[in-house]
Amino acid sequence: MAEKKYHRDTLAVRAGYQRTPEGEQSEAIFPTISFVYDSAEQAAQRFSGESEGNIYSRFTNPTVRTFEQRLAAVEGAESCVATASGMSAVLATMMGVLSAGDHVLTSRSLFGSTIILFEKILARFGLQFDYVDMTDIEAWKKAVRPETRMLFVETPSNPLMELADIAALAQLAHANDALLAVDNTFLTPMMQRPLELGADISVYSATKYMDGQGRVLGGAVVGSNETVGEQVYSFLRSAGPCMSPFNAWVFLKGMETLGLRMQAHSDNALMLAQWLEARPEVSKVYYPGLASHPQHELAKNQQQGFGGVLAFAIKGDRAAAWRMIDGTELVSKTANLGDTKSIITHPASTTHGRLSQEERDAAGVHDNIIRLSVGLEHVDDLKADLETGLAAI
Repeated sequence: MAEKKYHRDTLAVRAGYQRTPEGEQSEAIFPTISFVYDSAEQAAQRFSGESEGNIYSRFTNPTVRTFEQRLAAVEGAESCVATASGMSAVLATMMGVLSAGDHVLTSRSLFGSTIILFEKILARFGLQFDYVDMTDIEAWKKAVRPETRMLFVETPSNPLMELADIAALAQLAHANDALLAVDNTFLTPMMQRPLELGADISVYSATKYMDGQGRVLGGAVVGSNETVGEQVYSFLRSAGPCMSPFNAWVFLKGMETLGLRMQAHSDNALMLAQWLEARPEVSKVYYPGLASHPQHELAKNQQQGFGGVLAFAIKGDRAAAWRMIDGTELVSKTANLGDTKSIITHPASTTHGRLSQEERDAAGVHDNIIRLSVGLEHVDDLKADLETGLAAI
């Protein structure tokens, strides 16, 4: 498929797969740990890298490879490494590329588990982290140090949907001999392609929209052959945070409808964001598709859609936020996102609950904030359910 320039929707359905001699229409699953060689010499050549081929499913599995090649094609990248979860994708990125003493400059607006990974685990191995306002490019410039080797950003951010100017951060990173890694989970390559904007690495929790139905865990790191195909892959091969063949197959099936789903999620989210903005119980709605969002123009320029996640602040405290959540009946009360089923979450006590009060305040994750992952239900039913929740405040 590399010989022709297909649209990304076509690549999401077709790329990366070579049929077996059985001639199957749906991709095959290879639930095997090891692979048989024709001879001892062939085995030696595989292990030494002299010849290509399957070795061991921790790092070479045909189903996982199909998912990797398909995502790389959709992203427009040279290489992809699939991992066991979104957090293991972040870990593999850091451990594969960086060394003790390296400095990572990142934003305050990060998923809670990412901050815990940075501060409580990776910092113990000599990596250094500093946090800045993701929307203030001058703050990024002032915080760069001689030992800065990576800028890491999640855009849109979780849960307040702040945006980073990817092209500006890429220019800053490259001017200082550093890499830019972008967590693109909220938009997927269907609505944002960071590498085209200058980023070096895209990181994904495939658990979210790439599956789309809340069934399996997985992650991915996408980038160049050198950075991802060699450095990140080397970490995965030895450390083993690998994706299972069955999960890879589920993601392949999910990717076939990814473009359609992302557009439907985005359409529903915009209608709900506009509706919530007019509600008297709501003091603020955080969604880049709204003209009131401070980075609405940036969203229109660097994204191909606004995504399916929004947040809103209710006029009240934590108890009021909990009453609102408990007052809903249709939406699911869980902490995942990107599902066909709409999900409502109180970030300050769940996804960001392990952070200190000071850290939550710095990130703007206050007790009256509610996150909504908008699913594919009819928007009128979602409005009615949220109205019941708002009435409970």
